[in-house]
Amino acid sequence: MAPLFSKTISMKKELKISDSEFTQLRDYIYDQSGIYIADNRKYLLENRLSNRLKHLNLKSFSEYYYYLQYDPNRKDEINRLFEVVTTNETSFFRNPPQLKVFQENVLPEVLDHIRKSPGKRLRVWSAGCSTGEEPYTVSIICSEVLRTELHSWDVKITANDLSERVLVSARRGLYNEYTLRTTPKPLVDRYFENSDGQFKIKPEAKKLVSFGQINLNDRMQVKRVERSQIIFCRNVIIYFDDEMKQRVINAFYDNLLPGGFLLIGHSESLHNISRAFKPVHFPGAIVYRKEE
Repeated sequence: MAPLFSKTISMKKELKISDSEFTQLRDYIYDQSGIYIADNRKYLLENRLSNRLKHLNLKSFSEYYYYLQYDPNRKDEINRLFEVVTTNETSFFRNPPQLKVFQENVLPEVLDHIRKSPGKRLRVWSAGCSTGEEPYTVSIICSEVLRTELHSWDVKITANDLSERVLVSARRGLYNEYTLRTTPKPLVDRYFENSDGQFKIKPEAKKLVSFGQINLNDRMQVKRVERSQIIFCRNVIIYFDDEMKQRVINAFYDNLLPGGFLLIGHSESLHNISRAFKPVHFPGAIVYRKEE
């Protein structure tokens, strides 16, 4: 047993990340995606990337860094890296107080404004959409508010994420009961097909959403997103440092049409990041408005 035990210890030792390797990889991740990993998260990077090193049969984090820069398969691995360093915990109708404000205040105001102009064209951007729960929630709410009017409107929800793997899942539109735990049952019955505990989003809600990969650190990619009346970016900017947050929020400001709204996570704030938006306070939620 002794040789096997020694080998295990040796393997664990090989997969320890040094300070210089951590700095190297942390800076690389930041340059590629804008995601900032603080010094006290070194153990997190080590734990999450260890399996990637094993999978690629690499002996050190330096080798992994070299692989990311020069290997012919580096593009696929960079996508894997993004998946590993981001968390994709989400659910339908997450943060109900904020969604209530969206449904009862923000969306009706935006729709009323659109009705006064030629064409009924609504554009919503879900930036950091993960496995699709957020944009499909927005689609359901839009359908509920517009009701019989929906067929006469041009509604498009652009849903983007850094991870291609979560987008594959989002396009499939298949969910379990746990992800629907905060969704009102009448809406589950109306917008999902239940098959042995698997819930598939119905085509009428699915067709409003268009998924695609985007890196919020890539200015040209962001500029190509169609201009919107409403942007959702919830629990995304927590991954960024202040400089990257400012860049992203400025990009959202440029994307939004005059009078448009930005909704961020309930624990996030634009305080000390941007004064371009006007905070609008509602019971249980703050939304940010681009003044006309």
